[in-house]
Amino acid sequence: MTSTQAYTDLMAHMRDVTALSQVSGLLGWDQETTMAKGSAKQRAEWQSAMSAVIHAKKTDPKIGDWLAAIDASGLAAMERGNLRVIQNSFARQSRVPADLAVEIARVTSEAQGIWAKAREAGNFADFQPTLSEVLNLRRQEATALANGGDHYDALLEDYEPGMTAAELDVLLGGLRTGLVDLRERIGDSTVQIPDLQGSFSQDQQMLIAGELASAFGYDYSRGRLDLAVHPFSSGNFNDVRITTRVVERDPFNCFYSTIHEVGHAVYEQNINHLHGLTPIGQGASMGVHESQSRIFENQLGRSRAFTGFLYTRMCEVFGDFGVDNAETFYRVVNKLRKGFIRTEADEVQYNLHVLLRYDLERSLIAGDLEVADLEAAWNDRFKADFGYDVEGAANGVLQDVHWSVGLMGYFPTYSLGNIFAGELYVGLRDALPDLDSDLARGDTNKAIAWLGDKIHQYGSVYEPSKVMEMAVGHKPTEAPLLAYLNQKFGDIYNL
Repeated sequence: MTSTQAYTDLMAHMRDVTALSQVSGLLGWDQETTMAKGSAKQRAEWQSAMSAVIHAKKTDPKIGDWLAAIDASGLAAMERGNLRVIQNSFARQSRVPADLAVEIARVTSEAQGIWAKAREAGNFADFQPTLSEVLNLRRQEATALANGGDHYDALLEDYEPGMTAAELDVLLGGLRTGLVDLRERIGDSTVQIPDLQGSFSQDQQMLIAGELASAFGYDYSRGRLDLAVHPFSSGNFNDVRITTRVVERDPFNCFYSTIHEVGHAVYEQNINHLHGLTPIGQGASMGVHESQSRIFENQLGRSRAFTGFLYTRMCEVFGDFGVDNAETFYRVVNKLRKGFIRTEADEVQYNLHVLLRYDLERSLIAGDLEVADLEAAWNDRFKADFGYDVEGAANGVLQDVHWSVGLMGYFPTYSLGNIFAGELYVGLRDALPDLDSDLARGDTNKAIAWLGDKIHQYGSVYEPSKVMEMAVGHKPTEAPLLAYLNQKFGDIYNL
């Protein structure tokens, strides 16, 4: 077998793997959006069967043979990227027993419905046995993947290849110190910012949400917008779907959830078309992915310029909604609020929510914390970090879908994404001196083109650390994010 033939055969095999994985993702999207509640057990069996097929194809011994026969020295960057992703996946998947992979797929699929019911009832006890089962399975997987190394690092690799908890601790530790200091100074400010009042209908919110998606570059010819309990983006390339949610007294929940998910979706839609149905035809990592959703949502979407555009459109749709002018509206959008929900948190406090989850899940994986003690541990940590008590499990330990679907190792990528976004925003500002003028018209085209050139086009051709260093010119740190937050909120609160 020649090196060329081995690469051709390998990529044909991986095309099928990628297609099947996307079908599995579509089953998950349907489960969260349109599937009847009574179908949950059957869907779990479907996902289990699909997982068995995908795992078998990902661990097919022929992959090892093809990899051994390929001479990488003469390959282009795109081809070397495919080999890197395949080699990493093959090594990891081969360590996980097939029956364990199948059981994880079955249990986590069924767990989503159980979590949703427990959240609706506000009763953690209803979900506790299921979460214990999920955690046990993920601990087993971590043991298999770690190969004698750190168990949490082994899980983190699925979401942020090459990153370790030790590296995260340095970045997030500095971030936490700066955020706590900023929040304390804001707390001492005498500036008073009103809350948004009134009721905003679902139909009117969804009208504006659809327009916001288009304004931020979402291609509806290759996707759709639906409602879900927990907003998410699903799919890639030519089928990328987004969801949002509606709270009639809080339209910002809908609008900024939509912009956030569009950030993920546009990244996937803008990957070089040559990478479609290949291993590199997806975002480089969840941290890089979150950098796109967070820069869309915050640095662009919550800017003074863009909120002026949004204020005008809300006045047109809702009429007088109690905010007198665009400047007051900008401050209302960015107001620090007492709250419990991560996805509704302001930019200053958002990462404190993430760090809470990061520390708890590390303790869960290490066996230092058991599920039976999780709610109390959550409530204690929340009180220590935010200064007030959690009001019910739906506002606390049950608010996120992630643990129900086994995404241990995922949460820190949210804060990593914010750090990356802070770095990218410096470059974006330097490259586009007229950015505010564009945003004031609701025009994000130049900003998205810049991000497309720096991030989107590459998919996973390069490792996430290299993608970011290529984009910003150095290894990212938390300093630009903290500088941005101090400047923005120092202005808002006259610090």
